[in-house]
Amino acid sequence: MGVQPLAPAAEEDPVDDDANTPERLREALVDEIAARSALLGRPLAPRVEAALRTVPRHLFLPGRSLERAYADIPVVTRTDSAGLPTSSVSQPAMVATMLDQLRVEPGHRVLELGSGGYNAALLSELVGPAGSVTTVDIDPGVTARARSALDGAGHGRVDVVLADGEFGLPDRAPFDRIVVTVGTWDIPPAWPGQLARGGRIVAPLRLRGLTRSLALEPDGGHLVSRSDEPCGFVPMQGAGESAVLRVPLHGDEVGLLVEDGPAPDAAALADAAASPRVDLRSGVAPGPADPFAGPDLWLATALPGFCLLTATPQAVARGLVRPAWTTGTPALAEDGGFAYLGAPESAGAGSGSSEFVVHAHGRRAGDLAARLAGRMRDWDRDHRSGPGPVLTVHPAGTPDRALPDGFVIDKRHTRVVVTWP
Repeated sequence: MGVQPLAPAAEEDPVDDDANTPERLREALVDEIAARSALLGRPLAPRVEAALRTVPRHLFLPGRSLERAYADIPVVTRTDSAGLPTSSVSQPAMVATMLDQLRVEPGHRVLELGSGGYNAALLSELVGPAGSVTTVDIDPGVTARARSALDGAGHGRVDVVLADGEFGLPDRAPFDRIVVTVGTWDIPPAWPGQLARGGRIVAPLRLRGLTRSLALEPDGGHLVSRSDEPCGFVPMQGAGESAVLRVPLHGDEVGLLVEDGPAPDAAALADAAASPRVDLRSGVAPGPADPFAGPDLWLATALPGFCLLTATPQAVARGLVRPAWTTGTPALAEDGGFAYLGAPESAGAGSGSSEFVVHAHGRRAGDLAARLAGRMRDWDRDHRSGPGPVLTVHPAGTPDRALPDGFVIDKRHTRVVVTWP
């Protein structure tokens, strides 16, 4: 049920009656995903590519146009009373990425937490007749839809279970692979506890408001991430649900999202938003991967007051804020003021290049802007071209002395350590 980026709910599309066939559209979609993956230096695993070319995605999106079903976008299939997405059929490129991370082999027993149907059908192709796939969801409407679509697509062997994924399925454990297709704030003990020897968990873990798909393997008494990929997912429901604090700066149009840290002074920040803006050039140029895999995680672990600034397109158009990315740009909130990463601007007349600009508001706006810009330069110098961080997940009671060096994020069940080489 992943989304990258999160797509709004949409009305049902009319069914196509044009010359495009599902087979042609599916081939074109997988060609696009495979070409992009190769360009990024991460070619699709042949078995994953074969599964993508086999499973008819449109059967899991009844009432949607074939063009929409075979576009590389997530499609929201269920919303709550406020119109917010609660279930989706994930973006195919993100599905492919997570299946690559999962490394499913024929004969594996796989547990999927979060049911859209499409991903479970792909898993069924990967495990083959000797393996098994069980998909779990807390919403009876979602499980009913998944069951119907899986049967219609010829994947009746997949078990669909109505349950809270926070607790896994102890009566069917152990599993060789566990994949989580909803955004989770924590790794509950049931998941590693239900892994078979040599098992692997792939889960989109929220870290200070950011989400990374982690491929986790047991290592002694903790988990180690073997890969991490930026992503976005609808949030988990049930016992594992955890809300993100939103601090409004300009009503519903601009706000700060705060997670895994102390709540800032909302009234002081709203006052600061009305104060004059301080601008500071960072000296750091943008790159093609920055919107998803750039400095965000580094800043989240280098700035104690890290948060994310979000803004509507209307707020940006009116000049209320000038964020690098409206869906969540890195920000710093402290001492009643805030700074955030702004959109790149020209580095100067005739330079032919651009650089990120930091914007700040509040009594100590200059200091906050300088801190954020300085951390951007640190990332650019030391980590931009590096191997990326190592993430380890330890039980909540682990003492500091037993943790590796790094930035510690304390959660309900675990202590996550992010270490930058």
